[in-house]
Amino acid sequence: MKVSTIANELNSLAYHGRGIIIGKSADAKKAITAYFIMGRSENSRNRVFVAEGDAMRTKAFDESKMIDPHLIIYYPVRVLGNKTIVTNGDQTDTIYKLMDKQMTFEQALRTREFEDDKPNFTPRISGIIRREEGGMNFAMSILKSAEGDDSSCERFTYAYSNPKAGMAKFIHTYNCDGNPLPSFEGEPKTLELPDMDIDTLADHIWTNLNADNKVSLFVRYIDIATGEAETRIINKNK
Repeated sequence: MKVSTIANELNSLAYHGRGIIIGKSADAKKAITAYFIMGRSENSRNRVFVAEGDAMRTKAFDESKMIDPHLIIYYPVRVLGNKTIVTNGDQTDTIYKLMDKQMTFEQALRTREFEDDKPNFTPRISGIIRREEGGMNFAMSILKSAEGDDSSCERFTYAYSNPKAGMAKFIHTYNCDGNPLPSFEGEPKTLELPDMDIDTLADHIWTNLNADNKVSLFVRYIDIATGEAETRIINKNK
């Protein structure tokens, strides 16, 4: 298993697209998640993250410049009981609503496919953290086209029980830059999760994202024992 640092992984590409990181703190007391968005078009870059209770949504920074809210405006983060859902699209709402009706994470995502942004067909990446009996587990999912063929959807779910302290998994939408953009391939990447407070980690991730393409970052620390959460949001647009 290849283990990388956050800095090395984020600096390996100028454009990851959207990315989700989930792991357990070095002291095993916190579940940690981060979600970032990057953009190349004016429409994609014209966004900010806004906290809304324990949820988080995207919002146009300049409403007058918003060309098309489709695939741009959504809730990346929602909380359902002891579960925190993080995704790169409106499948957050799908997971929230169907899990509230006793469906599983994987079952909920079987009702969705990749995005309809031809020719990229951007993958839908999703993550969920569960706190249970003083511990945590999490899962990640990617829904993507079969080598750019929009008639075929490939679905992958990765589940992590009792994850190792000081380690995280990282999944992002694009394998590298290109035209069209090639989808992420393989299992979520394994990262070292440094022993940092939330402000230091947020700054570390933000600093190592490509300066031209980064747009917004969300980081949350969840106390595994109590469920108390601490959140940081960084927006390029201010």
